[in-house]
Amino acid sequence: MKIIPVTCAIILQDGKVLLAQRSESMDLPGKWEFPGGKLEEGEDPESCLIREIKEELAIDIRVTATLTPIEFDYPTKTIRLLPFVAQWIGGKIDLAEHAQYGWYDQNQLFSLDLAPADLPILHELTEKWVNLV
Repeated sequence: MKIIPVTCAIILQDGKVLLAQRSESMDLPGKWEFPGGKLEEGEDPESCLIREIKEELAIDIRVTATLTPIEFDYPTKTIRLLPFVAQWIGGKIDLAEHAQYGWYDQNQLFSLDLAPADLPILHELTEKWVNLV
């Protein structure tokens, strides 16, 4: 099975992280995730993430760090999730695909119903929280 490379952004601001809830038209409807999307042919991961966040959330970000990539097997596909820590540098959030979004502090994150592939990233984020936020 082909592994699909997907980027995701851990966007931090004022001690909180941005998460988006997948809409009914998306795979895993209702699940929360770190927003991002699939790499296009020949695209580098950071450029992909900046493009995807602009398309999905209408904001501009700057990548500030990377976290450990995760390979995750869903029933119909395998993804390689490439997480980047990012800073919101411009624009106003306007959701193109997601149902809603929210800013959550470290204590709130585990109460969300996250997409399974995002859970290992959440664990790494909470371990490194002090150094990242």
